[in-house]
Amino acid sequence: MSQQVNQETSAAGGVNRRSVLAGLAGGVAAAGLLAQPAAAAGTAAGTAETAGAPERDRRVEALLKQMTLAEKIGQLQLVGDETAARAALSGGGLGGVFSVVGAAKLNALQHIAVERTRLKIPLIFGLDVIHGYTTNFPIPLAQGASFDPAVAGTDATISAKEARSSGIHWTYAPMMDVTHEPRWGRIAEGYGEDPHLAARFAVAKVRGYQGDDYSAPDRVAACAKHFVAYGGAEGGRDYNTVDVSLQRLHNLYLPPFKASVEAGVATVMASFNTISGVPAHGNGYVLHDVLKGAYGFRGFVVSDYTGIEELILHGLAGDGADAAAAALPAGVDMEMVSTNYARFAERLLAERRITGEQIDDAVRRILLVKFRLGLFERPYVDEAAEVKAPSPAALAASRQVAARCMVLLKNDGPVLPLAKTVGSVAVVGPLGAATYDLNGTWAGLGTGAGTTPPVTVVDGIKAAAPGATVSYTPGCTVDGTDTSGFAAAQQAARAADVTVVVVGETAAMSGEAAARSTIDLPGVQQQLVAAIAGTGKPFVVVLVNGRPLTIPYLHDNAPAILEAWAPGVQGGHAIADVLFGVVNPGGKLPVSFPRAVGQIPVYYNHENTGRPADPANKYTSKYLDLATGPLYEFGHGLSYTTFRVDGLRLSGTRLPARGGRIDVTATVTNTGARAGDEVVQLYLRDPVASIVQPVRRLRGFRRVTLAPGASTPVSFTLTPDDVGFYDNAARFRVEPGKIEVYVGTSSAATLTASFTVV
Repeated sequence: MSQQVNQETSAAGGVNRRSVLAGLAGGVAAAGLLAQPAAAAGTAAGTAETAGAPERDRRVEALLKQMTLAEKIGQLQLVGDETAARAALSGGGLGGVFSVVGAAKLNALQHIAVERTRLKIPLIFGLDVIHGYTTNFPIPLAQGASFDPAVAGTDATISAKEARSSGIHWTYAPMMDVTHEPRWGRIAEGYGEDPHLAARFAVAKVRGYQGDDYSAPDRVAACAKHFVAYGGAEGGRDYNTVDVSLQRLHNLYLPPFKASVEAGVATVMASFNTISGVPAHGNGYVLHDVLKGAYGFRGFVVSDYTGIEELILHGLAGDGADAAAAALPAGVDMEMVSTNYARFAERLLAERRITGEQIDDAVRRILLVKFRLGLFERPYVDEAAEVKAPSPAALAASRQVAARCMVLLKNDGPVLPLAKTVGSVAVVGPLGAATYDLNGTWAGLGTGAGTTPPVTVVDGIKAAAPGATVSYTPGCTVDGTDTSGFAAAQQAARAADVTVVVVGETAAMSGEAAARSTIDLPGVQQQLVAAIAGTGKPFVVVLVNGRPLTIPYLHDNAPAILEAWAPGVQGGHAIADVLFGVVNPGGKLPVSFPRAVGQIPVYYNHENTGRPADPANKYTSKYLDLATGPLYEFGHGLSYTTFRVDGLRLSGTRLPARGGRIDVTATVTNTGARAGDEVVQLYLRDPVASIVQPVRRLRGFRRVTLAPGASTPVSFTLTPDDVGFYDNAARFRVEPGKIEVYVGTSSAATLTASFTVV
């Protein structure tokens, strides 16, 4: 755009000695200056009072005045086993314990803290409740595919109730790491490649976990993780380097965290990675200046597992004392597993490398969360009320959610849905009778989680078609090379009316420390599909996986492909519900599926180049040996019915840069013969800007259910916050000029209009 409306205000007091970040706190309304680039390259030097200090709760302040230095330092320590907890408590101080499960065990530890320590400060008990505690729900990436934040809210609400019944107060979720890297195993734990989608789901999950009052006996404190840019790891290798510009940091990686803070998230976890040369655990810019300063976060920041100790291996610290001296001023309040605060804080205070105010600020934040959890009033849990098995209602919710998350990638013929009167079904593939692999990574770690194995696909199909003859032949293993089972699989396919081929990844192939250098179907599974295709009989492919896979062979040769992800404890039933049309699939891809691993990163919200891909022109941005664009684009997903989106209307053609709004409305119609769901998606493009903008940005979505022939209007409201962006000084800008609007059923939407920012 030729001119700029810089939504800037003069600096009104710094976050610390080096930075002024008012512009990051409130979008357009509070936009202002970032300060010196040097602030991004070192740890914060300011005091707690200048960066989002927690509110002064009288209960906290009264307790803080009674605490000795040793008792304060004890509150900064989080340990991961009972032995370490008992040892720390015998020394007089401990903040919390994680990964200990069971009401009786936790009550026993709490009795020590409350009855045998001087100030009787209760422990906080944490656990990774990622997509279920006792009842396993689909992995978060699958939940993102629902394009329905209520799905995440359902998971979080049920999981919180189960976890709190067992004495867990605090979950290390939601994970909201936006990523363009499908090789990264932890893509399974987040919501995909788009910051707007991730933010909507993160907020829903925070509210599901915490409710209006997380002291309630069916709620837990949430933890937004991993702060920040963990999803940008080079090469998709876990824990790896992230080198990122300020504008991309603020436009891509930070928005879900900002939204979570605004939603009241209780805690935040620092990430393992470096951020432009500074490890997150010692990065005062992101923790102190942005999170606690600009965003006004009032809860506490917990380290990741040994994250402070790892500052030594990163090369930021020479020893444990250096690590503690970097992490505490940067904004890490509680240390997980490693003990650098406990060992060195008193010495560092004497050496003036940290301050008493910094210690008090960290303790104040931790105590405030404990009070808000109601731990001082109700430190113990009723052991008789502990949930030890999934309830019928929880299982029903898991089944419903899992089916809502599935994405129909292809359906030629159409082959699907299968008739319930089908005479025979051959289930083929190594995951057709899988149990725990259907739960996926970070499956429920809570009491009773292993007592109810997931329903297999074979059993789900048998239940859905009780009159059919259902056989099962694995054909091969997930990652082996033995093809001797192919002949039996082909024989089963020839004998059946239809074959369901269930292939993909084991649960261990995604998640933490589970990067893959190639993301094809592992082992000889693709050859197994080819063997079934060679029979000439009808077949469908069901994918069970924790990441996008490169599946061009399936796209070219399988009549139908259903992306089931890792669907959880009711996975087999949910898959059968979709295969037989009990549920009409309505999910959409929250992440692009690449054609080949060499194409990575490929994502819809990319920037244009000076030479965009053009098949007719050699000297453009493309591969010689690969078609341009992903195999399946972000937002793609089919249905057993058809839809039309038309009638795009804008409430105006001019959007004031300060305080304006435009309503965008379109009509969606079910043009087919079945009831079904469609996700109407709204994207924006700013074609001329002072910072080159993505070719499209998702700014709204709504999932609707329509009967055959029915129509409904779908409306979205756009404000300056939707068209603005952060520049390379981290200033939020809303610039005058044309904005293009695209509405449709994927990121390839063609229905378009425009308005002008003035």
